[in-house]
Amino acid sequence: MTGSRRLGVLDVGSNTVHLLVVDAHRGARPTPMASEKTELRLAERIDASGRLTDDGGDALVASVRRAASAAAAAGCVEVLAFATSALRDATNCAAVTDRVRAATGVALQLMPGDDEARYTFLAARRWCGWSAGRLLVLDIGGGSLELAVGADEHPDIAVSVPLGAGRTTREWFRDDPPRRPEIAALEAHAAAVLAPVARTLRRAGAPDRTVGTSKTFRSLARLIGDRPLLVAAELGQLLAFITRMSSHDLAELKGVSPGRAHQLVAGAVVARAAMQALRVSHVEICPWALREGVIFRRLDTLDGREPAGRDHDDDLTDAGCPPADFPFTAIG
Repeated sequence: MTGSRRLGVLDVGSNTVHLLVVDAHRGARPTPMASEKTELRLAERIDASGRLTDDGGDALVASVRRAASAAAAAGCVEVLAFATSALRDATNCAAVTDRVRAATGVALQLMPGDDEARYTFLAARRWCGWSAGRLLVLDIGGGSLELAVGADEHPDIAVSVPLGAGRTTREWFRDDPPRRPEIAALEAHAAAVLAPVARTLRRAGAPDRTVGTSKTFRSLARLIGDRPLLVAAELGQLLAFITRMSSHDLAELKGVSPGRAHQLVAGAVVARAAMQALRVSHVEICPWALREGVIFRRLDTLDGREPAGRDHDDDLTDAGCPPADFPFTAIG
């Protein structure tokens, strides 16, 4: 493929609906041209039965419609649209995606958690380069934590666990700031969930570099030293500080967005638990993540370099394959 191609990536996450517009072609870094976010907090619109509420569906349709209009106005030739844990875990997810497509024309794909890990790993590899050696990549989202490790562009192991910052806040904290027993309970839960995953990842070999992607890792790094590095010992000190603060006070801190302040403590607990389980002393912050990985995968397929098909029955120890492709929405 020659020349630049304007692409839109529409990410329907647990907290936001985010449209990223880029000019991209194979062999070059994507150039961001526009970005539009709607704070939808989709995960908080799931009712007790696990359904996305009617109001939540209405808000999602409106957000996707605005994003599609913005993509068309920006000159996108196609939009790669996907939803992560909040919508994929909803019991009425199929009906919601059908409704979104009928109302907006956008084919919203439910992305499996292991594919989230694979796309994010691809983005981190392209950012860090081959000289980084064996990479361990961690990504804390709103609903899930993705982990992947490998020495190539596609990880040897990729896994997703339900330890997102928003999910753990809702499930484990009742007070603001959370009480010490609540924090201890989440610490124990995270350690138990991560223990078998960490054993498998460690058996695959020690990483040369460990990188973290996501707003949670970036916010924690900025709070500690305003540098692209998160050190385990410093994270422990930060936790002791922020666990005494309300979400209102946390929102006043540099690098903490008001819409995610209430999730910061749980995100920090999960980050520390992952670093402890994986026995890593520090995490480097990578600015590219899932959306960039989707872009790179799309460019690879357009260039005719179609990787071998994947087996959807892969288990945790046999994930060394490219992420699945998904439909894109043509614009215009």
